[in-house]
Amino acid sequence: MKYVIFGGGGFIGSSIADRLLKDGHELRIFERPRVIPYRKFAESERVEWIAGDFSSVHDVSDAINGVDVVLHLISTTLPKNSNDDPVYDVQSNVVATLQMLNLMVIKKIPKIVFISSGGTVYGIPKYLPIDEKHPTDPLTSYGITKLAIEKYLHLFSHLHGIKAISLRVSNSYGERQRIETAQGAIGVFIHRALKGMPLDIWGDGSVRRDYIHVSDVAEAFVRAVEYSGPESIFNISSGYGTSLNELIVMLEKVLGKSIERRYLPPRLFDVPASVLNNDLARKDLKWAPSISIQDGIARTAEWMKLELTRQAR
Repeated sequence: MKYVIFGGGGFIGSSIADRLLKDGHELRIFERPRVIPYRKFAESERVEWIAGDFSSVHDVSDAINGVDVVLHLISTTLPKNSNDDPVYDVQSNVVATLQMLNLMVIKKIPKIVFISSGGTVYGIPKYLPIDEKHPTDPLTSYGITKLAIEKYLHLFSHLHGIKAISLRVSNSYGERQRIETAQGAIGVFIHRALKGMPLDIWGDGSVRRDYIHVSDVAEAFVRAVEYSGPESIFNISSGYGTSLNELIVMLEKVLGKSIERRYLPPRLFDVPASVLNNDLARKDLKWAPSISIQDGIARTAEWMKLELTRQAR
């Protein structure tokens, strides 16, 4: 089959791309201009790398020509900055996605898998672990736009028969996580710890999150593109909560040294705990996480050591 991955050169997208290539699929990877391929592809790997603007009807139309499935991983904002400019968040994410959906109808592309956010669409938990039927009351524009896109996917499924699946992914981490930006607690903590810098902790460190390794996320996407059942929304998570303080203890064991902590006032958009129930994905997608957080941290730390060494050359 032929897939287009919007955002396929990024942290999660590249892992999905590699997983699909392992199965012999043909890929078209859509990225922003000046984003270079994350690795050199073998001659036997069928990969077309294209650059464009996700808000451009022309660019997106070219990108989806002749594909069987669209994988949508583009987001122009992060949870922590999306509230600064909600209008931009809506224009660059919701409106751009609607344009793509209209093009999918015109070109008769039957399926889309979208990466939603298990960490933001639910808001403050009414109960734990959170299942897919939990109320959705996001505290960030990021979560609101993710939820809005989910709703439009449902609408286009109803009106035009597009098979649309949204994966509400919890806090992902792992190899290729961007180390120059504050993307994810585990990536940030490892990066700062390796450079001998103190770790900034918003609050008292008791905030619990559900961390999942990127390879498990990639496997979930593979199962989702193969899925033909009735469900359309799945939590993709470890199913366990880990506090920031616990993360640091694990990292200290992996690195074999103590790490300085710097506790700061809590942030308004940080919910106290977010742990997702993944029973539906286990049952319908026949998917389950396979990487423990201890092993995942060790793998990520080893990759980041090599990356920092490479950058220092």
